[in-house]
Amino acid sequence: MSEGEPSLFERMMSGEIPADFVHHDERTIAVRDINPQAPVHVLVVPRKRYRNAAELAGDDPELLAELFRVAADIAEREGVAESGYRLLFNTNEDAGQTVFHVHLHLLGGRQLGALAQQV
Repeated sequence: MSEGEPSLFERMMSGEIPADFVHHDERTIAVRDINPQAPVHVLVVPRKRYRNAAELAGDDPELLAELFRVAADIAEREGVAESGYRLLFNTNEDAGQTVFHVHLHLLGGRQLGALAQQV
């Protein structure tokens, strides 16, 4: 995907690609991950495209905070707020980012393992 082409999430927002939306407002959307890594695996995405979390933090810290607020609301609705959930960004290739439109992963619904292997 080049910078000029619509991202996967932009294509979902336009209706070109079907998605299971769990949230949408003027600035954000949230969709269920098509390859869930936990019983609850939701991606919280700003409508405006930023390449990664670092770019978003530098350009619009309020929108970054809004992603976390939306994730907390979804965790409550999905029933994982009390038992616990994980929020994470993959930033660039070495971290496993494959869609270069920033998105916050919300994972929960089971005991989650370690974030990475020990070195």
